[in-house]
Amino acid sequence: MITASLLLAAAWTLVPGSFAPAKGPDGNSVLIDAPAGLVLVDTGRHPAHQDKLIAAARARGKPVAAIVNTHWHLDHTGGNAEMRAAFPSIPIIGSDAVDGALKGFFPRSRAAAEAHIASGKAPPEQVAEIRRDMAAMDDLANLRPSQVVRRTGAMTIAGRRFEVHLERHAATAGDVWLYDPNERLAVVGDLVVAITPFMDTACPEGWRAALANIEKAPFRTLVPGHGAAMDRAAFRRWRLAFNNLLDCAKGTATKEACIDGWLRDAAEFTPATEQTRVRGMIGYYVDSRLRAAPQEKARYCPDGAG
Repeated sequence: MITASLLLAAAWTLVPGSFAPAKGPDGNSVLIDAPAGLVLVDTGRHPAHQDKLIAAARARGKPVAAIVNTHWHLDHTGGNAEMRAAFPSIPIIGSDAVDGALKGFFPRSRAAAEAHIASGKAPPEQVAEIRRDMAAMDDLANLRPSQVVRRTGAMTIAGRRFEVHLERHAATAGDVWLYDPNERLAVVGDLVVAITPFMDTACPEGWRAALANIEKAPFRTLVPGHGAAMDRAAFRRWRLAFNNLLDCAKGTATKEACIDGWLRDAAEFTPATEQTRVRGMIGYYVDSRLRAAPQEKARYCPDGAG
């Protein structure tokens, strides 16, 4: 694993996200040099994260020329409006999976958030974050891509050539990841999340297939959606932990055994201070996604597979 608070490379900069307790996360963001400016992969959720992105762009001495959203989760798209205010008229490149979220996940999430606010249990800072998220859901001009990725293939973005991959029915219904052959760099969004896979909108078996596709790319460095950059060996260990978790949940082992297996297999990606939170998250995903009823799996997996 490659560790750094702000990773500067020859042609790219990693601006790390965050995942503080009792606060929505920010995903990792990457700025990649291109002839027309900088290609920004994912924009985070909180204003403090966007401030870091603007500062990092200024440090590189180039404007942001395009945004690529790896997927529609708000911790990766919530800063689109702020970045476009700072760098007007730049395109947003991503999949069309957000259209499904606007009909399903977002209305359900909004209803639960409004009920939480109405209960009086949400502290003021959490209410403010919820309101920001709701505003981002409603801002369709900055939520929907202006340039839709419909298939895997080569693409020139801001004058730089990338291999742009589309994975259907993985972490979301449409995950985009980039491979830069010049830097041997893969930026994969939440198809890899160091601490634990975020399975709220996942089709697990489609995700397993997406990881196999990532392994085919001859990358030297992989930037996950959350957590430190990885080399190939670290990615393979994370992928093995993921596959073992899916296999455990498909079998007859207890939920606790599957949780213990993840904590063992992914120990290098899970800080000691996060053990309790990760245990709860993996247990929730075993119940709600990996061992969900067929009708629940059908929300995110074609023909209920996954």
